[in-house]
Amino acid sequence: MRKPIHNTIEGLPLFLVLFVFLSVSMLLPAAVALVQEEFLTARNFFYTSLLGTSGAVLVAVARGNRPFLITGRTDLYALLSLFAAFLLLPVLLALPFWESLKDTRFVNAYAEMVSCFTTTGMTFFDDPRRLTAPLHLWRAQVGWMGGFLIWVAAAAVMAPLSLGGFEVTAAGREQGDTRIDRFQRAGVIRRMVRGSVHLGPIYVGLTGTLWVALLIAGDKPLVALTHAMSTLSTSGISPIGGTQNAASGVSGEIAIALFMLFALSRVAFSSDTVTSRIGLHRDPEFRMGLAIVIAVPLLLFLRHWIAAFDVDSGEDIWLGFGALWGSMFTVLSFLTTTGWESTHWDTAQAWSGLSTPGMILMGLAMIGGGVATTAGGVKLLRVYALYLNGKQELERLVHPSSVSGTGIAGRRIRRHGAFHAWVFFMLFALSLSASMALLALFGINFEQATVLAVAALSNTGPVTIHGGAEPIATAFLPAGAKMVLSGIMILGRLELLAIIALFNPDLWRD
Repeated sequence: MRKPIHNTIEGLPLFLVLFVFLSVSMLLPAAVALVQEEFLTARNFFYTSLLGTSGAVLVAVARGNRPFLITGRTDLYALLSLFAAFLLLPVLLALPFWESLKDTRFVNAYAEMVSCFTTTGMTFFDDPRRLTAPLHLWRAQVGWMGGFLIWVAAAAVMAPLSLGGFEVTAAGREQGDTRIDRFQRAGVIRRMVRGSVHLGPIYVGLTGTLWVALLIAGDKPLVALTHAMSTLSTSGISPIGGTQNAASGVSGEIAIALFMLFALSRVAFSSDTVTSRIGLHRDPEFRMGLAIVIAVPLLLFLRHWIAAFDVDSGEDIWLGFGALWGSMFTVLSFLTTTGWESTHWDTAQAWSGLSTPGMILMGLAMIGGGVATTAGGVKLLRVYALYLNGKQELERLVHPSSVSGTGIAGRRIRRHGAFHAWVFFMLFALSLSASMALLALFGINFEQATVLAVAALSNTGPVTIHGGAEPIATAFLPAGAKMVLSGIMILGRLELLAIIALFNPDLWRD
């Protein structure tokens, strides 16, 4: 009797399933290139898709019904597959990209695909006009697929291992809290398929809705599609250098800002994890994210307002409102690690005569968005855990015998989550220092090494443009520095705690 197809897929390695999916996805840019009569690009994508799919099918047939995962090690093998996917699959993704650009080296194409697949959006091609429309679409599509992989893997892989921010809340659980541990957990492929079926329509629907909204606002179809994909994946990839050059203007920015809110909390689009089964109005990540989006622009606005009166431009109220919106959009964009600049971001500087330091944007990128979203950075939940812990310590100084009454979730976060959040902060700082030191070995000065390390580790590529005094020409970096940046981007996407978990002896035994 023939086995159902989902049972057959469930026995395959996760890496092989992702390999097939990405190979098949190359047919979309191949079709676009064919329509635009770019036959060389179309052949490159089609042949790579055909070879990749055929090779993966042959490997699957050769394996037969041999089981891959060993009971008790499923989650660790899934984590290893994710690491291998971010490290090795960009080689496959870079092949048609490299073949279509005859005047570039493969290391540039590989670093570009790592940047896209990790939703970093750091480009190694300084001129967008150097790439054709199918290649721009492929960059945005790779970032979009990488963002969806993070959406699904967060609940299927990271949550069972208490990684990726889930350790902040899972640390406070008593061992008898959940009864699911009494039963054998489903296989990783089944969990990934279940998550894809649940989140796929939401992800595609949100992307399509934003695409239509940007088309109505006046953007061209390719620009609207790439910006929609890059917004949902927080990759910040653009074929025109950013939303500040888009024809949609402020109306397009408003639509993009609404969809950026999905990167502040997983509660905004799903309730498939324990930490997201609360109302959005009570979610600490969403509330803290909104507080930052409101507070930081207001402080910048007041700073600009005071300076504007000194230069006799404070009476221009409409210019002031434009400066306020530019600050709000840019702050939200960098907080969600998208990294787009508003059309009115320069208005705030021209209105007041002051320049807004890029250090603020770097700090927002390091804070990052919500746990189990496409955003990178430290994550808002960890910041909230440290905030609760600091608030409790201050209350104890005033009332040493006080008893907190903020609920079970709050007590769990403060008792154990703050410790894990602080450990992660220390690991993040060590990773940042090590990254800067490695980049300095290639002759990069301190300021540029700092900006590049923050951009790669927080998965916010546009920090290289807006974070320093001058934009960094990443295209002219040494090949070794680009490979180091690729490794840092993967480290920032999976986080150092997950990399450390790969050294578990249970994973390599037998």
